[in-house]
Amino acid sequence: MKNLIISIVQSPLHWENPTKNHEHFTELLSDISTTDLIVLPEMFTTGFSMNTALAESMHGETLNWLTAISKQKKCVVTGSFIVKEENSFYNRLVWMRPDGSYEYYDKRHLFRFAQEDKYYAAGEKKLIVELKGWKICPLICFDLRFPVWSRNICSDKNNHTTSMDYDCLLYIANWPKARRQAWCNLLEARAHENQCYVIGVNRIGKDGKGIEYSGDSAVYDAKGNKISSTKSDETSVETVELGFVDLQDFRKKFPVALDADHFSID
Repeated sequence: MKNLIISIVQSPLHWENPTKNHEHFTELLSDISTTDLIVLPEMFTTGFSMNTALAESMHGETLNWLTAISKQKKCVVTGSFIVKEENSFYNRLVWMRPDGSYEYYDKRHLFRFAQEDKYYAAGEKKLIVELKGWKICPLICFDLRFPVWSRNICSDKNNHTTSMDYDCLLYIANWPKARRQAWCNLLEARAHENQCYVIGVNRIGKDGKGIEYSGDSAVYDAKGNKISSTKSDETSVETVELGFVDLQDFRKKFPVALDADHFSID
């Protein structure tokens, strides 16, 4: 299995202005040459807004922008934005491939403290996608606080190093600076308990409601070691290589998944 090259994008966002954000990220991504995956923050076109008037269809400007960037960079691009489908609104992560095909994940755990649950419908299905043979589970912000939803399951006890549900957990976020310690601690915890790489991409700056964000975007290996160097409160595009052999070797030497409890989510 080949190593995976990922680029994490930590940036401020233009409040409720998709066009400016498209222009901003187009420029910010211009220097990326070789990568397999570009990761943008949650609601990267608007900031964490409850203004559903900004919702787009799945044939709108942002999907077209993602399609163009993915094709240009010859890699997967992912991030979330506000989508309207029938009579419901979603905080939807799109996983866009260079050939124009895509999959999506609707945020499961809505942040009721910002009344997100009053404006958006919750997702019902977890998404696991494949990239260069890697299995990746993309989630959104508040999902980080609910480990049952992200639980990595071993389906084959005789081959636990390759039969885990996924190899990498991915969280995109608008996680406030006031709770930055929880963000950092929980990202590391998800790596330990699921024996996987964990990628966390958060925005920086201040939004239209005056809430501050410090970023603290990071990549952790399966041992909980931070392997990225993105600094807090700084705009950054960092590219990190994830080693698959390292992951397999650790799972083989320390096969905690063999003793995991079995359960299902209704």
